[in-house]
Amino acid sequence: MSEERSKISLRSGGKRKNRAPIKISGPILQDDASSQRSGGRSIAEATLPRPRPPPQSSGKTSDLVKRRYSTRFNNIPADFDPTANPMPALPNNLDQYVQAQAQERRAPPSRGGESARKVGATPEIDIRALRDPNLVAEQYVAEILSEATEDEIREYEMALRGLKSRAATDLQQNVYQNRTQFIKISKEAEKLKGEMRSLKNLMSELKANTTSLRSSSNTTENVQFNNDIPSGLSKRDKRSSVADRTALWSSQMQALYKNVEGSQKFLPNLPGRHVVQNAGPWVELDNATYKSRRSMQIFLLNDHLLIASRKKRKMDVPGAAADGRGPMTKLVADRCWHLLDVEVVDMAGTGDSSSGRSKLADAIMVRGGGQNESFIYRTEKPGDSEKMTLILNIRKTVEELRRNLQSEREATNKAKETINYFASRDPGLLQKTELLETLSDIKDMFIEVDGKQQNLRWVESQMDELDIDIALQQIEEAVSKIEKMKSLALGLKNNAMAQDFISFKVEERCAKLATLVVRELVSYHNHQKKTKQNVSWLSRLGFEDRAREAYLEARTESIQKRSRQCIFQGDLPLYIWEISFVYFTIIRNTVSCFQACFPPPMMSACVKWAKEEVDAFNAILGRQLSSTEEGGEVWTQCMNQAKEHANMLYEVGLDFRNLVGQNVKVATNGGSSDPVGLGLS
Repeated sequence: MSEERSKISLRSGGKRKNRAPIKISGPILQDDASSQRSGGRSIAEATLPRPRPPPQSSGKTSDLVKRRYSTRFNNIPADFDPTANPMPALPNNLDQYVQAQAQERRAPPSRGGESARKVGATPEIDIRALRDPNLVAEQYVAEILSEATEDEIREYEMALRGLKSRAATDLQQNVYQNRTQFIKISKEAEKLKGEMRSLKNLMSELKANTTSLRSSSNTTENVQFNNDIPSGLSKRDKRSSVADRTALWSSQMQALYKNVEGSQKFLPNLPGRHVVQNAGPWVELDNATYKSRRSMQIFLLNDHLLIASRKKRKMDVPGAAADGRGPMTKLVADRCWHLLDVEVVDMAGTGDSSSGRSKLADAIMVRGGGQNESFIYRTEKPGDSEKMTLILNIRKTVEELRRNLQSEREATNKAKETINYFASRDPGLLQKTELLETLSDIKDMFIEVDGKQQNLRWVESQMDELDIDIALQQIEEAVSKIEKMKSLALGLKNNAMAQDFISFKVEERCAKLATLVVRELVSYHNHQKKTKQNVSWLSRLGFEDRAREAYLEARTESIQKRSRQCIFQGDLPLYIWEISFVYFTIIRNTVSCFQACFPPPMMSACVKWAKEEVDAFNAILGRQLSSTEEGGEVWTQCMNQAKEHANMLYEVGLDFRNLVGQNVKVATNGGSSDPVGLGLS
């Protein structure tokens, strides 16, 4: 038996398969007999757990089984009354109790582990949570509004909409402020750039004048032609101004043409061209043997290098022998290179032998021309310092020439940049050929504005501010700026180019703004206050005719729209009453608004429009009465109703009673009527 018990386990139920479980629906009440057997013990005492038997050495499994069967469940409490009602009594304030319990179950925990919100309070907007880029909107709404009522959800929605509106307003203000700051900084940078450019030009001019005076002073000491060019200048010439310097350069070129035969072919007389140095006599050497070939003379100009050969004069020329004071040699222009295309190399120390080195000590090599030819020239007197002076002057002149060309290139690029700048901002300038050609001339032009000197970039800044006002639909500010710029352009009578430029810019913005205002006028033509304001703006912009046409056209469309809403359902007098009421009511209101919004000289256009609308009504009346008998009851009733409605025009000073039904008479009688006139009371 002990072996069988040792095999029993809590997990294995093989020995208890045939044993059915006993259901216990409630506490087991002991009867009188059991109570008597218990020796008169109370129920509480009977329900106490029995003392456990002392452990036996039968094994762990038997011990667990004994503990399991010795435990009691569903013990009856000490204060249990079996005769009492098992359901508790309901409280008197049941509604408040239910609401309090519902509020306690509500109020889910807030995000981030914070305390729950107060019961019955509208959920607050967490701006930090909304700014989170990883926010999941559906999950956030489910957490916040899961227990909210319909009113709280609506209030939360209104709060979100208000926050969105404030964010949009702040964004627009930030964009406007950033744009304004950017324009302000751009103007300051442009002003600083202009000042630096002016300073640079002044420094360049000062340096050029100083260099030219110094070079002219050195030139007068070095330029020594045969008989006609003086070797020096007087003190008065050294103190010459720019005009005297130009005259000096011109006299030097004339002397060069006179003394060097054929030089004018290579060097035509151009403004600013002058002789920098007359290097004196040189000897041309053979490139291979370094032997002397012929006598030469070198002239350095500010942009060219002229090589002239010395030749003997022919004595058989008439007048040459008679004039004994004439020179025995003449100079003939042999070669000429542009300084940027020529390279001068000092040949000192390049000889192959001692004799070669002695010959080349005072020689230079000139490489130039498209054929890369090289020529060697040596000073006529050994040890003459003329070679180093020539090399230094060539380097200095080349540097100045490159600097001048760079300045000219920058000026050209600046002109092109100015044209491209203005053309890119206003593509309409591309169609104004004459104005586009003058942009390079007026880019640095200054105009007087309120006692201050401003350039055209200031005009562009004003156009930028005007564009911002138009984009933000700030009509009053934009109209005021356009009037200011127009008056500025009219005041520039002595500056036609700047006046045309400003007028073109203003007219382009003015047309754009007028289109915007006309669209607003057409949209709100039935509001007299807005119509008056829009017409006032268009009149200040100079578009009165466009405003009048747009307003009257909008009123015509309104009449057609309202009249088409009148449906004919068989009752002809009723239909004519509706049509006539629509026509004459809108005509009266239009004339009244026109008198209040437009200037009196334009009233004739409104009267003409009213007459055209009455004719359109007569055409409808004639078509509807064409099937009735003239003078009949229906015909008479319709005509009387139309004329009665036409009396509404008396309120605005118009008398169109004779015009109502006039086309109907013509259609029925077939005759011609008297000339139609416009009646004004």
